[in-house]
Amino acid sequence: MYKVIDHTVQAQLITRPPATRPLSPSLRYDGDDPLAVRIVFPSDISLDGEEVIWAFSRDLLDAGLRGPAGEGDVHVWPCGLERTVVELHAGEGVAVLEFRSADLWGFLRCTYDVVSAGTETAHLDLDEGIAALLRGV
Repeated sequence: MYKVIDHTVQAQLITRPPATRPLSPSLRYDGDDPLAVRIVFPSDISLDGEEVIWAFSRDLLDAGLRGPAGEGDVHVWPCGLERTVVELHAGEGVAVLEFRSADLWGFLRCTYDVVSAGTETAHLDLDEGIAALLRGV
């Protein structure tokens, strides 16, 4: 069992017409799932009143802090020296969030203290993962 990191950060939801709405999502990392990071949005901002969690690759976050990265549902890119944009695509639309880059870098460094970069696969429990996939079959 590995440590779970949960950092609440400030972000801005970029809306149309160009406006912003402040948010306080959590950035979460669980060493038991070493390849992924999560952005957890509080229930008070979701359409259905439930907490919303977006999981994506830790490598994508790292790459997106350095330059444009991502394909599919999640895109990350630096916006100047102090801000980073995370774009989330869903069936309901697109959410564009702006974070302080320092907050994301600090979170990422903490995740590397739990599981070092490049060692993620050594921390995966493949037997448990396969068992979970086959449960109920």
